[in-house]
Amino acid sequence: MSKPKIGVIISSTRPTRFGDKPAKWIAEHAAARGDVDVEIVDLRDYPLPLFDAPASDAWMPTPNEVAAKWQAKLKEFDGYIFVVAEYNRSITGALKNAIDWAYTPFAKKAAGFVGYGSVGGARAVEHLRNIMVELQAVPVRHGIHIGGSDFFPIMMGQKTWDDVKANFDGFVPDLLNNLVWWTNATKVAREADATKAA
Repeated sequence: MSKPKIGVIISSTRPTRFGDKPAKWIAEHAAARGDVDVEIVDLRDYPLPLFDAPASDAWMPTPNEVAAKWQAKLKEFDGYIFVVAEYNRSITGALKNAIDWAYTPFAKKAAGFVGYGSVGGARAVEHLRNIMVELQAVPVRHGIHIGGSDFFPIMMGQKTWDDVKANFDGFVPDLLNNLVWWTNATKVAREADATKAA
């Protein structure tokens, strides 16, 4: 079996976002394992319109060129880590819209989460877990939550991510061990399905 590929998805597109910092951090941790390939995927690179197709890609080809490019990129991966900003107790509108444009690339693949916000992005992550279930993905139990006591001083310019990121290193093995296990399991199952269908 080839080495699985993990996409680390930055969910915020705001110019003042924080998400690119923990995205780079978790991608470096994942790459250091040596048993997965990792790539950061930035929603800024996919300026998607609000979902306006007659149906999702589960039912018809996507009529939008940017959305088709987004779907093609997602299909390269065997699993995902979402770096999740919490907006008003949920995920960002940019992420929800991107997911609505791409149902099939997530099906039967594992998903892990790094959340940030006042309660570590926990409410947004739980909402995203439910969305992943609807997409037939496999959300893993373990996650990393960067809470307000670490996040807000960074936003206020009192600290940097480099000052606090070591506080979260201890949570990385559980997240990545579970994500890689489920990524490998679902990859084997998808390949078996493909062989049967051939």
